[in-house]
Amino acid sequence: MSTQPKPKLGRLPSIRDRVEDTLSAHRNELISLLSRYVAQGKGILQPHNLIDELDNIPGDDQAKLDLKNGPFGEIIRAAQEAIVLPPFVAIGVRPRPGVWEYVRVNVSELSVEQLSVAEYLSFKEELVDGKNNDSFVLELDFEPFNASFPRPSRSSSIGNGVQFLNRHLSSIMFRNKDSLDPLLDFLRAHKYKGHYEESVIVKIFSPLLSMSQALMLNDRIQNISKLQTALAKTEDYLNKIPRDTPYSEFEYELQGMGFERGWGDTAERVLETMHLLLDILQAPDPSTLETFLGRVPMVFNVVILSPHGFFGQANVLGLPDTGGQVVYILDQVRALENEMILRIKKQGLDFTPRILIVTRLIPDAKGTTCNQRLERVSGTEHTHILRVPFRSESGTLRKWISRFDVWPYLETYSEDVASEIAAELQGYPDFIIGNYSDGNLVASLLAYKMGVTQCTIAHALEKTKYPDSDIYWKKFDDKYHFSCQFTADLIAMNNADFIITSTYQEIAGTKNTVGQYESHTGFTLPGLYRVVHGIDVFDPKFNIVSPGADMSIYFPYSEKQNRLTSLHGSIEQLLYDPTQTDDYIGTLEDKSKPIIFSMARLDRVKNMTGLVELFGKSSKLRELVNLVVVAGYIDVKKSSDREEIAEIEKMHALIKEYNLNGDFRWIAAQTNRARNGELYRYIADTQGAFVQPAFYEAFGLTVVEAMTCGLPTFATSNGGPAEIIEHGISGFHIDPYHPDQASELLVEFFQTCKTDPSHWKKISDGGLKRIYESYTWKIYSERLLTLAGVYSFWKYVSKLERRETRRYLEMFYILKFRDLAKSVPLAKDDAS
Repeated sequence: MSTQPKPKLGRLPSIRDRVEDTLSAHRNELISLLSRYVAQGKGILQPHNLIDELDNIPGDDQAKLDLKNGPFGEIIRAAQEAIVLPPFVAIGVRPRPGVWEYVRVNVSELSVEQLSVAEYLSFKEELVDGKNNDSFVLELDFEPFNASFPRPSRSSSIGNGVQFLNRHLSSIMFRNKDSLDPLLDFLRAHKYKGHYEESVIVKIFSPLLSMSQALMLNDRIQNISKLQTALAKTEDYLNKIPRDTPYSEFEYELQGMGFERGWGDTAERVLETMHLLLDILQAPDPSTLETFLGRVPMVFNVVILSPHGFFGQANVLGLPDTGGQVVYILDQVRALENEMILRIKKQGLDFTPRILIVTRLIPDAKGTTCNQRLERVSGTEHTHILRVPFRSESGTLRKWISRFDVWPYLETYSEDVASEIAAELQGYPDFIIGNYSDGNLVASLLAYKMGVTQCTIAHALEKTKYPDSDIYWKKFDDKYHFSCQFTADLIAMNNADFIITSTYQEIAGTKNTVGQYESHTGFTLPGLYRVVHGIDVFDPKFNIVSPGADMSIYFPYSEKQNRLTSLHGSIEQLLYDPTQTDDYIGTLEDKSKPIIFSMARLDRVKNMTGLVELFGKSSKLRELVNLVVVAGYIDVKKSSDREEIAEIEKMHALIKEYNLNGDFRWIAAQTNRARNGELYRYIADTQGAFVQPAFYEAFGLTVVEAMTCGLPTFATSNGGPAEIIEHGISGFHIDPYHPDQASELLVEFFQTCKTDPSHWKKISDGGLKRIYESYTWKIYSERLLTLAGVYSFWKYVSKLERRETRRYLEMFYILKFRDLAKSVPLAKDDAS
């Protein structure tokens, strides 16, 4: 049984009261509206269905207007779904991100009741199971384990977890000086190739750990009073020597006072770090605490999980829908290694960092390096791809399999990975990062065993991609095995010490749309289990840490000395060669016109055909600019993807319908990243613009790439780009559902640029400023390592509560996930 929290109330004091008030004031109109909902029969109504019916109810215009603008209209506009089981209508209302209420109306009796999460989900389950009289349903409720944990209450604070946590920790330290003792214990426990939590791996590798080296403090400092005294003496000593004195020249003196290596590489740096600690001991504040914890030497060995494979650097970058993740990780580790080397040096240490990207070894590697156990990542010195095969009782799996089919292999895989990591690192990592559902599950299993700080990165949560994939999971399970995936996601979300996302919308959506993580707050898999409190988006474990573009590839067009002019010949061939081939079709007759450019996968969501249609319809736009798109295959016979085939056929039809030859060029997908970077800059040379027209985009890496190259960018208002771009300052938002408005915005921009050439540069410079402030891999890596420090400390001081959560997760894993994973058929190498 679960402990049900009281429904959280937002700005609507009581949904039930508001419905009853509306029944009193607008009885006929409300009955008419609810009857229209019921008339649609058993099922789920989406927000647009609810609003459409509200707009179309018959009756007096003023009465309709009063209903729409009154309390019930507010409820409907905040509703995310309604469950219709005549004569009942139950509505899930979300007055603001992260806050939910549920109400049910009996249309026949005109009675209204407020529902708990469990009651609402139970009612929803009747869509699948009919009237369910079984009161013994497995309910998952993580709220009791987190009830005592601090968390913000404002939706605007979601995703700023570390700031909130630092405020909380520093406040406790300020009010209660005894709470400084865990900080002392934390510093005393730090060792190189050591860890402060007892674990299975500690016992296995105890001979290795006996060689560990103490950092920060030694046994001379036993309490806070002695620490303060020692810090004061050390401060006096260091003030008497030159600031640039290397640590090695005063190491012996500091050891005698109780300090080991790790404070800094020079007298000046050591003093800075010690001043930070003195400030915390005297008057803790969140900024000082974060800065200090970011300086404590904690992270020397990092493991990054991406198990589903075809992870390489040449000729392969994942397979459909995983290529972006591979590029993300390769860019991430280069920046992370640089930041680790810099920090270790500044800490006065001479250790060599190691980063392992752990993925699957695939014996049938199709001419790639994916059958090699170890491969160094180019552009790094200490980062490698470590490949471990999938195996079962039938032996090693030789071929690649879909990310949806990996579940039966992951437990054995995690055990094999633990051994391989330990052998490679001669110990165990300080920090583990999981990627996507499978990588996050394996990271959870490893972090649980090793007592290591765990970070989760979802990249994409499938639950929001496939509407109603929870309630109707049985329809999807043979193909996608969502029962395994959603279970794995729940385990990883709750096991992780912290979660990073690229945007706010990944966590909590927008005013009108539910976030990917928020969709896991409460849901049901009928017949399997019911989640009444799966994840709380207000949890301070959530942090927004946005990636950037690889600045060795994507840099401003104005950096003439770095431009790859040797590629201009091949770029000009791509753009202007009049020959029609499988690589490019269409011609650009007027080369003096600016180019509108777009590059994406050729699928419905990316909406490339929508951009082409927008362009084809606008004679004004076609007079001003050319259009170039890089997407998919041109020859429909080359594609085996049904959605891409449909988009290819649509693209050819649009070219014919709007007679686009002369101002339109379609180029097949390009994998040469260096040339793609120079292509952005070449488009900038034409005084063109980049357009990202997707119906929805979780982050928008191409948007960041284009802006980093100095190309003015127009991007979808649905998803991450709306956060990346400040409209009218660093680019422009476009609504893909209103292409005429987008077309007008583009026309206005290029007409303005024609009369005022400085306008183009103004937007270009605004985009670059935005990138340098918020979207670089250097900012990302600095933030990630600081977060690792803060959450390692938080994990240390709150380990009792974490242990309780983990026991609950362990039970859930053993009793549910294992059986679900076993139900997924093992792949056969002889299958096609």
